Amino acid sequence: MKKSRKVIVTGGSRGIGAACVRRFCAAGDDVVFIYRENSAAAGKIAEETGARHIKYNLAVYNNSIAAADEALSMLRGCDILVNAAGIAQIKLYGQITQRDWRTMIDTNLSAVFALTQRVSSAMIGAHSGRIVNIGSVWGGCGASCEVHYSASKAAIRGFTAALAKELGPSGITVNCVEPGVIDTDMNRGLTDEVKDSLREATPLCRLGTPEEVASAVFFLASEEASFITGAVLPVDGGFRG
Repeated sequence: MKKSRKVIVTGGSRGIGAACVRRFCAAGDDVVFIYRENSAAAGKIAEETGARHIKYNLAVYNNSIAAADEALSMLRGCDILVNAAGIAQIKLYGQITQRDWRTMIDTNLSAVFALTQRVSSAMIGAHSGRIVNIGSVWGGCGASCEVHYSASKAAIRGFTAALAKELGPSGITVNCVEPGVIDTDMNRGLTDEVKDSLREATPLCRLGTPEEVASAVFFLASEEASFITGAVLPVDGGFRG
């Protein structure tokens, strides 16, 4: 009988995070997901999958620590961490405020740093673990009117590469999945004209799905990917900006 793995997913109430929760639960894994505010959506995912959920705003540093500790306590450890929580904002560079910048960096980068530091400590003790960070194609090529978002996701690339080298001797892999334009709530606010132009810029001529990203995450968390670390895996239909 396959052993149930202990999985923590951030941003698990919607989009890519929710797709990851569904994928791991379908495989029989024990999942705790963290969400920020939509209790109704979180409850629906939990009822559908059997995953447990906890509510924290990870943009607050101490909340990331508390969330990690609570999830680790609920699971009694962690085999797989998926950092999927994130926000985006379309805004001209000259109009980005200090608050906009701080919120973006705190949510997309500092939360990953704090929560991963806590969870990886438990993994080091077990000499085993998988960490998968959700970046973005814009972290590689940059997006006009999304300077702060692009910067936060570019930092996830560097964070992944460096941490993979440091945690490798402890038997822990660290990888990054970079989605392209995915059909999620984050992108549903785009106009049809913008979506059409993005489809045209994507060689596969369509938007991706959260489930396709979750499949890449699931692979990197599997034994089949045991010799892959420090990698950036694009799930973007060939889109390179």
